[in-house]
Amino acid sequence: MIEWANAVLQGILLGGLYALFAAGLSLIFGVMRLVNIAHGDLIVLAAYLGLSTSVTLGVHPFVALLIVLPLMAAVGYALQRGLLNRTLGPDILPPLLVTFGLSVIIQNALLEGYTADPQKLSAGPLETASIPLGELSVGVMPLLTFGIAVAVIAGLQWIFYATGLGRGFRAVSDNQEIAQLMGLNKAHVFGLAMALALAVTAIAGILLGIRTSFDPSIGGGRLIFGFEAVIIGGLGSLWGTLAGGVILGVAQTVGAKIDPGWQLLAGHIAFLLVLAVRPNGLFPRVEH
Repeated sequence: MIEWANAVLQGILLGGLYALFAAGLSLIFGVMRLVNIAHGDLIVLAAYLGLSTSVTLGVHPFVALLIVLPLMAAVGYALQRGLLNRTLGPDILPPLLVTFGLSVIIQNALLEGYTADPQKLSAGPLETASIPLGELSVGVMPLLTFGIAVAVIAGLQWIFYATGLGRGFRAVSDNQEIAQLMGLNKAHVFGLAMALALAVTAIAGILLGIRTSFDPSIGGGRLIFGFEAVIIGGLGSLWGTLAGGVILGVAQTVGAKIDPGWQLLAGHIAFLLVLAVRPNGLFPRVEH
């Protein structure tokens, strides 16, 4: 019984990382209806930037995040203003094709620059530290990751619903033409949304790099986990994204407990079951 309880607990904590994968996707889709195929590769890019910063400066990955986060935000803004804004329109195919091409470019650039050898970020004693919880033992790093995920999503929710920037996001999301007439520069607003999304991606990349080894080819898998968490939780719902990540994480860890080969399969089955019962997700954003 304790082993099953531990599997569920580990799944909940893993769900925090998946929610961070998904939060940027959810934000971008909510603001500009853009599906970013390169999102997983941008997470891996952030992990590699964290690795380079950490090794070059000899600092902890969390300190490296102070450099990687604004750098990824700047990349996001430049990418949106210079490339992705040109693809947005009633046809969803151009942004899909462009972000797919971007995914291929990022993967090959990372392969060229870092080789295919797996890498890992070192967080020192923090990686192995644990807290006893009755008969269970909870890792400090997974617990910290979950806490960061909750804080990030709460911060995004606050930005979206309690700030001028958030009002701009919601205005262009509801009606781009009217928002433009009211004086909002939608190209700038979209750029800020992508900058914010890639800032979250930077956090996800660093935490991924601390949790497990990574190489240039794993972006596709992280993208799928992020998409599944978004769809399970409900498109455009930030707190739903956290719930989706937790459900996906628990399904994977319980599946692995039943049979190690079932880990990924169990997550995909949970995703398909939710999709069959609630096509809009469990907590879809309500349009007013």
